[in-house]
Amino acid sequence: MSEHILVERDGGLLTLRLNRPDKMNALTRDMYNRMGDALDAADGDSSVRVVLITGGAECFTSGNDVADFLQAPPTSLDSPVFHFMRALFEFSKPVVAAVAGPAVGIGTTLLLHCDLVYVARDTKLKMPFVNLGLCPEFGSSLILPRLLGQARAAELLLLGESFNGQQAADWGIASGVLEDGPSTLAKAREMARRFLELAPSAIADSKRLMRTPGREELRKVIEEEGALFGQRLKSPEALEALSAFMQRRKPDFSRFA
Repeated sequence: MSEHILVERDGGLLTLRLNRPDKMNALTRDMYNRMGDALDAADGDSSVRVVLITGGAECFTSGNDVADFLQAPPTSLDSPVFHFMRALFEFSKPVVAAVAGPAVGIGTTLLLHCDLVYVARDTKLKMPFVNLGLCPEFGSSLILPRLLGQARAAELLLLGESFNGQQAADWGIASGVLEDGPSTLAKAREMARRFLELAPSAIADSKRLMRTPGREELRKVIEEEGALFGQRLKSPEALEALSAFMQRRKPDFSRFA
């Protein structure tokens, strides 16, 4: 439902707030569509200068809502999740993220496409794609090895190991680390509002120049990941892992070659 994504305006600052605290802001198809539509509209609205994405001071997002995902898995690049990915990837204005609490799956990979990211020190980031019988998404299989090196990226993507806010800042995934959720949100708002005082076309041109090298390669990787992700959702490994998740048990991959 649209009430799970709050769209708030404060002058030229547009805030997208994940608002499903009872489910740790787990993302549904409706939420992806709402965010994608809001980003598309903001990109074409000259009065919007900057976008802030947050889940509030307690939780960013626990990732996909597994039950919703299993009910209607993404079957094409026109699916809601890819609508959101495309809107964020193409967004021409600054995007700032404020991250506190869990940031799982796409809750971590979407940060790779934001311009400024502020995290709470105790934020727990994780990309457990392989753990669920799936594969990396949103360009993470390209971006992370280049940013972190193959060895560290393998720990995060192949083993699904978690890392905290301080590590995210040390590794260049985050712009800065704050002591807690409220201070993280305050810092992100402060930095987002700085864009309101700057020349908007100069910012847009500069962002485009910064992101042009390798952009088409990244676009192709995102599409390849998305197609493979959809295939893997139907795989026996993924069905076992997702069923185990729903049943609160450990998956058994011993019978898979």
